[in-house]
Amino acid sequence: MRRPIPGAVPDPHAGPAGRISRADRAVPPPGGTVHDHEWAGDVRFAGGCSVTLLGLLLAVDAAAGRLTWLRVPLWAAIAAVLCAVLVPPRVCAGTGWLSSRSLLRRTTVRTDLLVSVRWSDGVAQRLLLRDAHGRRVELDPRVFVANPALWHRLDEAARTCVERGTLLCGATALRQLGDRIDRRTARTVFKVSGLE
Repeated sequence: MRRPIPGAVPDPHAGPAGRISRADRAVPPPGGTVHDHEWAGDVRFAGGCSVTLLGLLLAVDAAAGRLTWLRVPLWAAIAAVLCAVLVPPRVCAGTGWLSSRSLLRRTTVRTDLLVSVRWSDGVAQRLLLRDAHGRRVELDPRVFVANPALWHRLDEAARTCVERGTLLCGATALRQLGDRIDRRTARTVFKVSGLE
C-alpha cells in the first residue's frame, strides 16, 4: 500500500485511493511524456521465455548425458538471443514527438511534422511514420491499441498536420487505427458495465 508523503503535491490524475486508473491513463498529462505501460510486462514475458528455454535445454542435455561445462554457455547464449528477439521496442511520446527505443538503437520522429503514415497489413502489421526531416519510426499498431495515451498524442499531432496540409498520405491509415482503438474501447466499456 502506498502511503501519502506529508506535504506532497497530489497527482491530478490519481483517483480517490491515490492510484491512477486505466481510464485516467487514457488522457495524458499536459506537456508530459507518456510511455507504453505494458512494456515491462512484455520484457518479463521475454525473460521468462528465455529462462524456460535455458532450463529445458539444460534438462534435455543433462538427461541425454551430454551436458558439459562448454555447452552451458552455448545454451545460455541461445536463450539470450531469444530474449533479445522477444523484447519489444519501448515507445514513448510527448508533445510533438514519438520515440521508439530497441536494444540497439533509438529512433525519434516529429509527430508535429508528419508527412506520411503507412499501414502495412500482413502477418506482422506495422505502422510506419515519417516526418519532414526524413526520420522514420516503424511500430506495432497494437502499442497504440493497448495505450490510449500514446494514441492520443499521435492523433492530436496528426490532426494538426492534416489541418496544416503537411500530412501528404496516411489519413486513412490513422482513421483505420482510430476505428480499431474505438472498437476496443467500446468493447471494454460494455464488458465492464455488464452489457456484453
